[in-house]
Order: sequence, then structure tokens, then C-alpha cells
Amino acid sequence: MVCGGFTCSKNCLCALNLLYTLVSLLLIGIAAWGIGFGLISSFRVVGVVIAVGIFLFLIALVGLIGAVKHHQVLLFFYMIILLLVFIVQFSVSCACLALNERQQRQLLEVGWTSTVTARKDIERNLNCCGFNAFNSSETCSAKLFLFQACYTNLQCSPCAPIIEEYSGMVLRFVGGIGLFFSFSEILGVWLTYRYRNQKDSRANPSAFL
Repeated sequence: MVCGGFTCSKNCLCALNLLYTLVSLLLIGIAAWGIGFGLISSFRVVGVVIAVGIFLFLIALVGLIGAVKHHQVLLFFYMIILLLVFIVQFSVSCACLALNERQQRQLLEVGWTSTVTARKDIERNLNCCGFNAFNSSETCSAKLFLFQACYTNLQCSPCAPIIEEYSGMVLRFVGGIGLFFSFSEILGVWLTYRYRNQKDSRANPSAFL
């Protein structure tokens, strides 16, 4: 059986959706692990990760059922949704790779001021106080010795230099992973389009697809 046939297209589409299923379960597992070990206490961050994982799982489930049953309607909606996800993910990935240091710093500062819970997680895990400088009117979730030093002589380690040290690497990693999966999504769109228009040679030859 050549790799351009019905069976090969079906198996490739099933394998691609099984990969998406594993990635979605991995995202949900990482979010649960972060909560369980106290690394993440922001329910907004966890909720976004879990929502993305569930959304990806549902897309993979629709694609898997459509591929197994050769269901024309499910495959059509799967192809449209996957194409929209590709456009969004490709744009976000390119934006992550194109951000300069000034833009990264502005985004980090906006994220720092927009949520208190994530700020506490960063101070506790990175052992720092404040973004650029510590304000004595605020609280700090860093370890005890640094917390005391902040209030006695205001000589604290701000979080901005520590975060900026890793932000570029994280953005490049996220952008690269996003680009990889975006090309796998356009591959899924192409496979789905081809598979929808193929006929099962083992089925009734006079039947419609």
C-alpha cells in the first residue's frame, strides 16, 4: 500500500491526533503538578493552561473520531478549526520570536502589575522582592532573610533582572515550540482535506466516499 492511499492517510491523521491528545494531557498534568507542589497559586494562570489543554483535547477527539469513521462533517469542522488555530498560533509564535528586550520588559512589567498571585509566586520561587525596586509599603513573599533585609535596609534583590535573564530564552523556546506545532497543524489540515476526498477501497465501490 503506497503512502498516498486511504489507509495511510487515515493512519497518519490518527497518529497526529494521538500526539495532540498526549500534548493536551501533558498541559493539564503540568498545571495540576504546579498546584500540587505549590509552584503556582494563581488560578488564572492554571485556568488558562487547563482551558488550552481541554480545548486541544476536544479538537484531537473530534479529529480522531472523524478519521476512524471517515465522517465528512466532523472532518470538515476539524479542518476549519485546525486552520484557525494554525493562524493564531503561527502569529503568536512569530510575535514571541520578534520581541526585543524593551518590548519584553514592558510586557513583563504589565504582567507583574496585573496579578498579585503570580507576583507572589515569582517572589517566592526566585527569592526576590519587587519588580525594579522594593516598596516598603508592600509585602514580599521571598524567603525570611531577604524579607527582613528588605524592611531593615531596603537592600533587596529585585525580580526584574532575574526574570529578564530567562525571559528571552523562554520566549524563544515557546516561539520555537509554537512554530513546530503550527506546521504540524497545517499538515493536519492538508491530511484532512486529502482524506475527506478519498474513497475506502474496502467499502462498497458504488457508495459515496
